[in-house]
Amino acid sequence: MAAVQVADSLPSGQPREAPREAIPERRNAFRRLSARLCALRPDDSSSARTEIHLLFDQLISENYSEGSGVAPEDVSALLVQACRLVPLNQNHLVSKVSQLIHHLLNRLQVIVDEQHLDFLLAYTISAIHQCSSWTHMEILQALAALVYCNGSKCQKYLPELLGKTGLLMKLSDLAQSDPEVRRVAVHCMANLCLSVPGQPYLEEPYQNICFQAFLTILQSPKSSDMDDITFCMLLQNALKGIQSLLNGGRMKLTQTDELGALLAVLKKFMFHGLPGLNIEMPTVLYPTPLPQYDGRTPIKPQQSESSASRPTLNKKKKSKVKPKKIQQGEEEEKESSGEIEAASVTGTGRVNLHEGNTWSPSSLGVQSLPLDGSGAAGKDGVSSPFSSSSWKRVSSSESDYSDAEGGMQSKMRSYQAKVRQGALVCFLSTIKSIEKKVLYGYWSAFIPDTPELGSPQSVSLMTLTLKDPSPKTRACALQVLSAILEGSKQFLSVAEDTSDHRRAFTPFSVMIASSIRELHRCLLLALVAESSSQTLTQIIKCLANLVSNAPYNRLKLSLLTKVWNQIKPYIRHKDVNVRVSSLTLLGAIVSTHAPLPEVQLLLQQPCSSGLGNSNSATPHLSPPDWWKKAPAGPSVEETSVSSPKGSSEPCWLIRLCISIVVLPKEDSCSGSDAGSAAGSAYEPSPMRLEALQVLALLARGYFSMTQAYLMELGEVICKCMGEADPSIQLHGAKLRVGSPAMSWAAAFPLPLFQVVMFWTMMLNGPLPRALQNSEHPTLQASACDALSSILPEAFSSLPNDRQILCITVLLGLNDSKNRLVKAATSRALGVYVLFPCLRQDVVFVADTANAILMSLEDKSLNVRAKAAWSLGNLTDTLIVNMETPDPSFQEEFSGLLLLKMLRSAIEASKDKDKVKSNAVRALGNLLHFLQPSHIEKPTFAEIIEESIQALISTVLTEAAMKVRWNACYAMGNVFTNPALPLGTAPWTSQAYSALTLVVTSCKNFKVRIRSAAALSVPGKREQYGSVEQYARIWNALVTALQKSEDTIDFLEFKYCASLRTQICQALIHLLSLASASDLPCIKEILELNGNMVQSYIVQFLKSGAEGDDTGAPHSPQETDQMVRMALKHMGSIQAPAGDTARRTIMGFLEEILAICFESSGSQGALPGLTNQ
Repeated sequence: MAAVQVADSLPSGQPREAPREAIPERRNAFRRLSARLCALRPDDSSSARTEIHLLFDQLISENYSEGSGVAPEDVSALLVQACRLVPLNQNHLVSKVSQLIHHLLNRLQVIVDEQHLDFLLAYTISAIHQCSSWTHMEILQALAALVYCNGSKCQKYLPELLGKTGLLMKLSDLAQSDPEVRRVAVHCMANLCLSVPGQPYLEEPYQNICFQAFLTILQSPKSSDMDDITFCMLLQNALKGIQSLLNGGRMKLTQTDELGALLAVLKKFMFHGLPGLNIEMPTVLYPTPLPQYDGRTPIKPQQSESSASRPTLNKKKKSKVKPKKIQQGEEEEKESSGEIEAASVTGTGRVNLHEGNTWSPSSLGVQSLPLDGSGAAGKDGVSSPFSSSSWKRVSSSESDYSDAEGGMQSKMRSYQAKVRQGALVCFLSTIKSIEKKVLYGYWSAFIPDTPELGSPQSVSLMTLTLKDPSPKTRACALQVLSAILEGSKQFLSVAEDTSDHRRAFTPFSVMIASSIRELHRCLLLALVAESSSQTLTQIIKCLANLVSNAPYNRLKLSLLTKVWNQIKPYIRHKDVNVRVSSLTLLGAIVSTHAPLPEVQLLLQQPCSSGLGNSNSATPHLSPPDWWKKAPAGPSVEETSVSSPKGSSEPCWLIRLCISIVVLPKEDSCSGSDAGSAAGSAYEPSPMRLEALQVLALLARGYFSMTQAYLMELGEVICKCMGEADPSIQLHGAKLRVGSPAMSWAAAFPLPLFQVVMFWTMMLNGPLPRALQNSEHPTLQASACDALSSILPEAFSSLPNDRQILCITVLLGLNDSKNRLVKAATSRALGVYVLFPCLRQDVVFVADTANAILMSLEDKSLNVRAKAAWSLGNLTDTLIVNMETPDPSFQEEFSGLLLLKMLRSAIEASKDKDKVKSNAVRALGNLLHFLQPSHIEKPTFAEIIEESIQALISTVLTEAAMKVRWNACYAMGNVFTNPALPLGTAPWTSQAYSALTLVVTSCKNFKVRIRSAAALSVPGKREQYGSVEQYARIWNALVTALQKSEDTIDFLEFKYCASLRTQICQALIHLLSLASASDLPCIKEILELNGNMVQSYIVQFLKSGAEGDDTGAPHSPQETDQMVRMALKHMGSIQAPAGDTARRTIMGFLEEILAICFESSGSQGALPGLTNQ
């Protein structure tokens, strides 16, 4: 059984609890009436009918509520008994029992169990068939209550309800004469579509039937016999049904016409009843980058869209700065006609429709009552605490109006607003159910573009944001816009607006840039005009989403400056949610394409700039230097902080964030703080957490400015990690990850003593406690990440006992049972093993290896992926140690441990791609590291064979391209070990065959480049094996050269030149090693493809080797020398008498050099290498 928000609710949207002393009395009354009903037996006499009527009236008139203490199974049993007492030929009693079913299920919030549902469904369906048409309204209401959240249990009745001649299909048809019956029939269908988590969805054929029925209703005009309010409720039910199909039923809109038709009606009803606007839409919207058809009925001049105001009223409100306090649970806004609309919100004071999540039982785990949507005041329905879903419910008074506040006109506007909200919430579900690349085909239908001179602006989501009188609708529109913008970075990246485009046509990139500019303009207008704190929060969140995805490095300057200056006053808004979202927006600005010169200048501007904005909607501002407070303790005050270079004063944003985190809050903004604990001296927790995140983003993106605050940040971290709140501790630890220990330190070097002082403060402070705090594993993991961010130079300068502490703690935490901690520890060990001061310590490397091998066997994929990465790093350390003059490390490193590492890497190479990519990297390094003393041992022979087979298998597998690239790289690494029997071992031909297959046919050109590089690694002819093997490699490389432009993926074309360069290098390398027996096959291939090969090698020689992933580029002189060496080698080969192959190949090479000499304009003679 499930229950939801009761219908009888307070104005704030919170349930009205029944008095405790009244609950037993109500429960007893229900039991007394139920017992009387159960004692009756079917009787057709008039006295019996009268008694049943009276009992039903008493049951309906009882003042039930959620806390009445009545068991759901008792309600179900009573309803079954009531139906058994009422024969279907008694229309009045059938009507009354239907009202009883509807009333009890709604007021007591009961979902009928399967045992009783079957009987009640059969009864109500039979009643519709047999009873007079005037009873159908009540019977359908009862049916809607029964099927609510029970769709999966109604399978056997679906053909009768939703089949071609099904009851609901007939009653919801356009031909239905009674509009109320039609509306309730649609409501029944919507309730059938509502799914419950853990239960089967409605079957696909019925999903499609319902979807088409709802779509037809939305596409059909209002019939003449239907009043406006009934029409609005019909639309709400149809929209609710489609939303249920998209959310719970996981229905996918794959057909363009189907999606286009839905989007067309959604756009139409987004503006339903909006004052001063009446648009006509085509039946279907089609994806196109061009502006969509938008037919609008002309409107009166005084209602012109050119005024960006919803809000003549809002401006009046802003001019009257009254100290009136609006309750947090309720937001009031006068509409143009003078009525007031109450916007029910959640306890935190914000509209609960955030991050693209619409209200639904499946997403929130809360069930709402069967929705009737009827227009009669005082009838059934429910109120939900979720304002975002208020359109889906019918409150106890059916609306947020009263006759005194505008009568029918106000009632009409309220229902129209609910239709607009319903369309927007349904659009939100549509966005979640389709791919983003499909959605962006309809970008211009919903996102504004800069209007042409003299033409009106297109109707878009911003029209609602700027002009809709309902704050709830404005918030819904902003949530839809946020959902569209979320993840749009790749789509928006094509925008370009850095130069003036004077062309006969407008490029797509300029159109997108224009759209981005218009979004900035409209959202900033909305920011200034908005009076509702909840909607204001959504505007700022929407701006943050836009800032996070827009390509400011390709746009003209000033966009971010305008946002920055507009948002600064809101940091001191009286509503905590507005303050938090303002910090989120500032964080988005400092993280987008960091570092941006425009943001660098904004950070350096005086702290008071922008805080005195006269257009601000927030009159509750402190003086510009509000954050320059006396510090809470001597540590911050005594810290000597020098201003960053180029700035006239300290970075105001860093000082602001530090003050929010560590200093007591001001009384002026504490009135509506919803996130602070009672009696807390600090800002609310969400504010402090957001400030810490902004500090971390500043440290990552603008380290040149934050480096001056290194020790002050250390104080902040120590204070946060010493607090009791785990979330503050966690974000304090994460701040360190973004602080100077990142790679930024290389670009903006700090004095080493200062970095060492910072880390000494951390290690003598709260960090060891956090590392040992097993009660908070997330904090432990974050502390491990922080420990791994220390720079090698700083680590080696730490006191010896602090170094030992770090190593000991990490090795100890590797045994943790928590997967987050174990993954973070594995990664940290993989960082430490690369430190120059540790990598030659055999004991530490061995201990780290054993810890990593243990983590490679963990059940968690994340732990194994981190361990595989660390194993790759550890084997990199082995290779580095090989190159040192001192051989002691290689001699002391355990052979048994090498065996264990090889076995673990082989097993890991069969794992998921995340693990496999680093496992093959480790295999290549390990096989490279093996010494002749290892290879000679019989125990290694089998493991070497298995390792190479694992690499070959990975090269050939259809895995991720990163995995195959690493496998080819590893294969080249293996070939560099002269101790391995390359050329004579059985695996030689398999290895070369795998690489030649990849170089000729792999779809990814970077993998082809790496395989060609691996084929050019062996330095001796005998390592290439037999003549046949050599010929196959040569032939494959020529084929690969020929196919170097054959790709269906245009993204691969940029690698074509690099691929040809690498293949040409490999061909010349093979020529420089060729033996006399190899020459005939080379000659044969050159006779067939000589011109093609020659042209590419000449191109290679002229341009030099381009930089690619295989190493540093070669100069033209070096590439020229490679050909000369190959020519010299050919001249040194002793060919049999009469053999023309050598002469042909030498002529081929000489011609290449001659062409290069001629093209370079050199008059020098070609060296006479042919006489050798």
